[in-house]
Amino acid sequence: MRALAAWLLVAPCALASLVLLAAPSASVLAPASAHDSAAAADPSAAAAVAGEDSSAGVGEATLRGYGPPPAPGAPADRADQPYTIDFRYHDYDQLTKFLRTTSTRFPHLTALYSIGKSVQGRDLWVLVVSSSPYEHMIGKPDVKYVANMHGNEAVGRELMLHLIHYLVTSYNTDTYVRWLLDNTRIHVLPSMNPDGYEVAREGQCDGGQGRYNARGFDLNRNFPDYFKQNNKRGQPETDAVKEWISKIQFVLSGGLHGGALVASYPFDNTPNSRLCRSSPLCSVFQSYSSAPSLTPDDDVFRHLALTYASNHPVMARGAACRSGAPAFAHGITNGAAWYPLTGGMQDFNYVWYGCMEVTLELSCCKFPPASDLPKFWEENRMALVKFLGEAHRGVSGFVTDDGGNPVARAALKVKGRDVGFQTTKYGEFWRILLPGVYKLEVYADGFLPKEVDFMVVEQHPTLLNVTLHPAKPSTDLLSAALVTPIPSAVVVDESIVFPTL
Repeated sequence: MRALAAWLLVAPCALASLVLLAAPSASVLAPASAHDSAAAADPSAAAAVAGEDSSAGVGEATLRGYGPPPAPGAPADRADQPYTIDFRYHDYDQLTKFLRTTSTRFPHLTALYSIGKSVQGRDLWVLVVSSSPYEHMIGKPDVKYVANMHGNEAVGRELMLHLIHYLVTSYNTDTYVRWLLDNTRIHVLPSMNPDGYEVAREGQCDGGQGRYNARGFDLNRNFPDYFKQNNKRGQPETDAVKEWISKIQFVLSGGLHGGALVASYPFDNTPNSRLCRSSPLCSVFQSYSSAPSLTPDDDVFRHLALTYASNHPVMARGAACRSGAPAFAHGITNGAAWYPLTGGMQDFNYVWYGCMEVTLELSCCKFPPASDLPKFWEENRMALVKFLGEAHRGVSGFVTDDGGNPVARAALKVKGRDVGFQTTKYGEFWRILLPGVYKLEVYADGFLPKEVDFMVVEQHPTLLNVTLHPAKPSTDLLSAALVTPIPSAVVVDESIVFPTL
């Protein structure tokens, strides 16, 4: 970990460069809308429809004001028809119909968009669930769930549909759900690998039929990797997710899988990967290693994994799925301690964009009979909802200049935790932290660096607003960094109390 820490010491600047390398294109968050052709012909008209100028970023402008039409040849959704979701497996067309119906029936709580297409041309649908679905809420975090990355791991895909149904139908009756949707934007990608799902078969608990995308690539080995260069050719599905993550600054994420029952947290890979590039025997040995590979935020990741596992009545017991399979104390594990892998999605989220992602393995059988789905929903419902609320734990706030203007893409780091993160274009930031005393380091081009002390408590979020002052060309920045910083606004917002389920 010493080599890791040495590199990550400059992570805020390095991460800033990495983020900026992924320049957003206008087409990634493409709305399912009849307005698309008009918008393409006249970008200014598109901006007017969206209610924002053409400089708006992160794809919000392409979402605002649009509603997806019914599928070609399908009747329009009728408000007098019951809004239900059955406990059965939904193929691509059925999944698409459910998402369209939901966005039509609940336009005040949902927005449907596609982040791209699979190898075979299927949309990678994302449904936003929030009381502000079409635009980012200033000061409110964006979170996500990504399911069905492996096409034959089907439980998570169905649970996402039931979660969507639960959230929109409980908004007016459940205090916690209402608080969550009023203070969070939840992005749900039910199927990252729709092509693989179409060839997978119900009842196959093991095996690889449908696991890979249509070109035979494992999507959870297809992301850039910090520890080892990943030479696998990028796939449309992973490219779409990478660009999605570059456009929306997600704070928290869950990746839903199957084949085990455990919450697994980063790192998935290990520094030893660097030493195994030219040694096949080393790689074989490493695949059976049980050595953990811990992040600088290991306490937070363990807490997030435990939050899910402890709210899951079966996962919390940590029992092995079958004879000879590993058992996991308290239902959690470090990814590399379980088995190391290169090119995983959760490590990419964390190192490249500062998003804390946990891998959630939800069923011992990868594609169990549909008759088991009610049981899986009851086991996971509370855990799925409770996990999302953890995005509000820790510290959040704004970085501005001395005129009150937001400082976009400022590089931030909690001292002693050398994986950095950034402000949004609005100057916002979030960092999940456990109760304690911390120091925030803030860097931005053209400004003096700054350090701010703050405290995180258990039941209330900490709001921290940081004001940066311009650096004069003749200023010795190193000396300036050592000067006692001007105090910033640090407030424990006691008016906000985390509700309980």
